Amino acid sequence: MAFRNSASFGKRQEFVAIAELLRRGLDVYLTLVDDQQIDCVVRKEVSGEPVYLDIQIKARSKECNPRNAGTFAALEVRNPRRNFFFIFYSEQADCYWVLPSLELIKEANRNKTGQNAGKYRIVFTNLSRKTGQVVPRPRFETYRNNFELLKNYGEASP
Repeated sequence: MAFRNSASFGKRQEFVAIAELLRRGLDVYLTLVDDQQIDCVVRKEVSGEPVYLDIQIKARSKECNPRNAGTFAALEVRNPRRNFFFIFYSEQADCYWVLPSLELIKEANRNKTGQNAGKYRIVFTNLSRKTGQVVPRPRFETYRNNFELLKNYGEASP
């Protein structure tokens, strides 16, 4: 049963993240396949016109080594663009990070060599030496649980 749980974890977490989007009043459409790096599409209206946001969802389970609880490696970011977002979730940290793909490629480290050359790696958590708990890195606080980036996309700042 352990394989079954780990094999379906990613899909379950996609649905949990989509539920978070719906809970926040966003209009979400599911894709049948994600070969374009799109797990779902958010539709919103900006100045009366439809705008679509492509969303890729990544998750780390509570079963992983706590040192890796917020590590997302070998990330491929094809065609970074303004309307392409990543939602990352760490079950051990129990939080999300919402990043535009253009910010992700700035914040993440890009592998220069090896089998993952050209792919990205980003680490959202640390393991506290004092408590042994997984804690979010302050560096990424701007993105932590920031679903407002999606809700406010395309709207002028006050």
